Amino acid sequence: MAHDDPRAMLAQAPMTGRQVLAIALCVALNALDGFDVLSISFASPGIAREWGIDKAALGVVLSMELIGMALGSVLLGQVADRWGRRKTTLACLAVMALGMLSTSQVMSIGALTITRLVTGLGIGGMLATTNALVAEYANDKWRGAMVAVMAAGYPMGAIAGGAIATSLLATGGWRDVFLLGAGMSAALLPLVPFLLPEPIGVLLHNRGGDTLAKVNRSLKALGHDPIETLPPVEPDTRRSRVSQLFSHGTAPVTVLLTLAYFLHIMTFYFVLKWVPKIVVDMVV
Repeated sequence: MAHDDPRAMLAQAPMTGRQVLAIALCVALNALDGFDVLSISFASPGIAREWGIDKAALGVVLSMELIGMALGSVLLGQVADRWGRRKTTLACLAVMALGMLSTSQVMSIGALTITRLVTGLGIGGMLATTNALVAEYANDKWRGAMVAVMAAGYPMGAIAGGAIATSLLATGGWRDVFLLGAGMSAALLPLVPFLLPEPIGVLLHNRGGDTLAKVNRSLKALGHDPIETLPPVEPDTRRSRVSQLFSHGTAPVTVLLTLAYFLHIMTFYFVLKWVPKIVVDMVV
């Protein structure tokens, strides 16, 4: 069955089981992000006790992952638009697995700082790509709900990870927390190529000689019929520029929104990172 625009077809057609499955995997990836972000917080009391480090040195380690996340979100989010979201997701997941595995083997604060920075790069890139993937996989009716479910995966991963980490720390050492994260990342790696097709919008934006075949592969992977011809190229294909956020009187709003979100995230992660260590100090 031919359609003029596959994006309109996906937006209007009922959700298929394959679309739901793809979104479910994105939720699982976001939950893994939640666990990986807090893994250093769960392990920090054991690290401080084993290495005899003070809170100042531990603070550098806790913040390094957040720096990596910021860099990953900005840099890899742009890479995904050109290189492809599925490839970027695979690369970020591999970086997370490698970073978590490497963290379980470190023997110094310097090495731990580097491995957490690398892990943060993968986490930040993953956060940027999974948000876009869910929005593009869902139809108009369910898009808002699916994005909300995907966002809920982050705290669910942190909660479940905290419960599992408690058992690991009771029977083993802090390194087991990172081995668990590496194992879960490795387990999800083979699922990405099979369950997460490249979004139609990205394929149509970055057209090449085999775009029709790629679009039909993605449609088939999402449980929809192929198309016979590609829709025409949109007349305005200019890329958005950051400078547009500060032109035509939008600069004050852009600055205020950015500042408000920055302060919110800074406070949120500060509390999130230090609470496990503070609680342990209170009960020991």
